[in-house]
Amino acid sequence: MASTPFPPISQFSLSNHYTNSNTQRNDTTNPLSLISKCNSLRELKQIQSFAIKTHLQNDHTVLTKLINFCTQNPTTSSMEHAHLLFDRIPEPDIVLFNTMARGYSRSKTPIHAIFLFVEVLNYGLLPDDYTFPSLLKACASMGAKALQEGKQLHCFAIKLGLNYNVYVCPTLINMYAGCNDVDAAKLVFDKILDPCVVSYNAIITGYARSSRPNEALSMFRELQERHIKPTDVTMLSALSSCSLLGSLDLGKWIHEYIKKYGFDKYVKVNTALIDMYAKCGSLDYAISIFDNMSGRDTQAWSAMIVAYATHGQGHKAISMFEEMIKERLSPDEITFLGLLYACSHTGLVDEGYSYFYIMREKYGIVPGIKHYGCMVDLLSRAGRLNEAYRFIDELPIKPTPILWRTLLSACSSHGNLELAKQVSERIFELDDSHGGDYVILSNLCARAGRWEDVDFFRKLMRDRGVVKIPGCSSIEVNNVVHEFFSGDGVNSISSDLHKALDELVKELKMVGYKPDISLVHHGDMEYEKKEITLRYHSEKLAITFGLLNTPPGSTIRVVKNLRVCGDCHSAAKLISLIFDREIVLRDVQRFHHFKDGKCSCGDFW
Repeated sequence: MASTPFPPISQFSLSNHYTNSNTQRNDTTNPLSLISKCNSLRELKQIQSFAIKTHLQNDHTVLTKLINFCTQNPTTSSMEHAHLLFDRIPEPDIVLFNTMARGYSRSKTPIHAIFLFVEVLNYGLLPDDYTFPSLLKACASMGAKALQEGKQLHCFAIKLGLNYNVYVCPTLINMYAGCNDVDAAKLVFDKILDPCVVSYNAIITGYARSSRPNEALSMFRELQERHIKPTDVTMLSALSSCSLLGSLDLGKWIHEYIKKYGFDKYVKVNTALIDMYAKCGSLDYAISIFDNMSGRDTQAWSAMIVAYATHGQGHKAISMFEEMIKERLSPDEITFLGLLYACSHTGLVDEGYSYFYIMREKYGIVPGIKHYGCMVDLLSRAGRLNEAYRFIDELPIKPTPILWRTLLSACSSHGNLELAKQVSERIFELDDSHGGDYVILSNLCARAGRWEDVDFFRKLMRDRGVVKIPGCSSIEVNNVVHEFFSGDGVNSISSDLHKALDELVKELKMVGYKPDISLVHHGDMEYEKKEITLRYHSEKLAITFGLLNTPPGSTIRVVKNLRVCGDCHSAAKLISLIFDREIVLRDVQRFHHFKDGKCSCGDFW
């Protein structure tokens, strides 16, 4: 292979130390010793130039060291250079390939690990127990699209008798979970006779990342029953599962466990605690964890900024960012997500534009789809719908259905039917299987009295086999999570819960509550039936259950899978006033803290 041109030798002044072949080299003229002092790819290329000058360009040891450096902190450039070096070796061994695969698995192009593996097989090299972990990790990084390659590697590992290897087995579990087949991951786990903590971590993490927190916590309990000592990775996944469930009591118990076994010394664990408490509705606990951390990194600051933002304290999120900059910490993409989210839910349009600009121009962070989503949400909530439409239409990347749905939801909030129809056309070009899109359009038409259009969209929904996602709210009482679905009780014999809710609504009416039946879009439905439909929304059922089953004065915490409706929002404010209760309601977008008849969102949500 032709030699690659390299930059001139400058920084190391290697030529000053060069001696002829009869003179023994000292450490300063040995390329191997210089590589250990190297700080950048540019410096590495200078050392490689010196190796060529001293006739060591084909030395296996030197090439191996050069490749090792390139793969330690892989970038696109360093991995390209490592591949060039790898191709120079006439007969690479499996150890060198493993180094390359490990680098690619941690890079932005993990697929190249698989491509290179095919080449290596053509050399006749036999994989070992260090080969499969990197390849399987590469598949996991690529997600579902690499599942077939992952399965082929699994078969290969079985053929070589390595599928139960202590290094291979956990990465098999991780690969299946990363490729969205956590059930296959569990099958692999179940075949292990004596699973270690690494295998448990893999399956617990897999369940947590697949949004199956109950199974993750069940495996965590099984690990404890087997008296296997957990690691900080175990605790991160357990906390993540509590966050998904919104289970504050269980989260507090895991926090005590963390303190008992000393995991609170880890910055990442403390950061996960901040995230857990924030997502379980306890902002005060999150603040306490942050304030008591002995050391904070960018991720910890970002978690706190996001916590303030999701709890409706946008100005505090911005103040936190300013403090972070004073500490000379560099923000990352999560930091700016929190800032943009804070601006969106506080109506700070100009500030949002400013942060979006400096993210790219000052800090060199390329906006992702979530950043664009926050900007669309920011403009949409502020009523600047046409501007939001143009923003999406002019994006440098292909818009996702979620971006258009953000605008469609805003069209509903602002009653803009004509723009909603244009937006829906863009959505249906990408995905016509989401029931919420049809419901929004149908409801907008109903509010405009266009009942023929309502019938059209409902028929279209039926013809396409699209199903509306039912509203579901959950509440944790005495470590048990209770779920309620909208409509429960409408067509059944009233239970104690429904009777209590009926009485509650009577009390609310006495202090001014008036059901907003305009939210029930059925033209042929009588007033009383519309009111009953509103009454048995899942939020009201969960809050009523909380009033009946928790001590007076205690906080009621509810999690909903959809956006809280306006009628339930109004009712919750009055309930907090009448019963002197704080109600923390987490919906799909944010937290609402109801207290003394007011909500933390300021009715802007």
